[in-house]
Amino acid sequence: MPMSHLQHNSLSAVASSEVAGHEFSPEECALLLRLAHDSISSALQLREISFDPPTPHLAEHRGAFTSLYLHGELRGCVGYVFATSSIYRAVAETARAAAFDDNRFPPVTNDEAPHLEIELSILSPPQPIEAEAVEVGRHGLLISQHGRRGLLLPQVPVEHNWDRTTFLQQTCRKAGLPPDAWQKGATLQAFTAEIFSDKTF
Repeated sequence: MPMSHLQHNSLSAVASSEVAGHEFSPEECALLLRLAHDSISSALQLREISFDPPTPHLAEHRGAFTSLYLHGELRGCVGYVFATSSIYRAVAETARAAAFDDNRFPPVTNDEAPHLEIELSILSPPQPIEAEAVEVGRHGLLISQHGRRGLLLPQVPVEHNWDRTTFLQQTCRKAGLPPDAWQKGATLQAFTAEIFSDKTF
């Protein structure tokens, strides 16, 4: 199921959390951003679009989040933590879900759609991590315990100027767990994300 993440009020700087550099070419980034916009507009116009990946790279199965902004304010954010489909399809599906299924916001309207700014986060597979190894600005976090699960993307603690401990506590709160659950048996997983937005182009 898609998951939403903690609200943040300004567009992130375009950056990759991958130390080795950018995985996605400028052409791929532009293609995925166009796809996200088209997925939203096609839903409003009741028309179909193709989910067939145009390249082998975009056919890889990865988690992805789409964040929507209107006049600099968050307008929706939904994503898949785990790889359930191709990158291409995940972007199309999460864009639509962010526009119409994020229950914190009313559905996006025809008047709003042309003014949306989109930010995409393409995730690496989550891996177990020790709390002391979490790096603010590099890692996103997934914390789970007692059937509850909370996720925060790598850009969130940077935007809020959180240190590692606060990041861990806030991810626990996102899961509906006590803020010290990360010290009391909760499962910690981390992932990285390549992040890019309409501001790139």
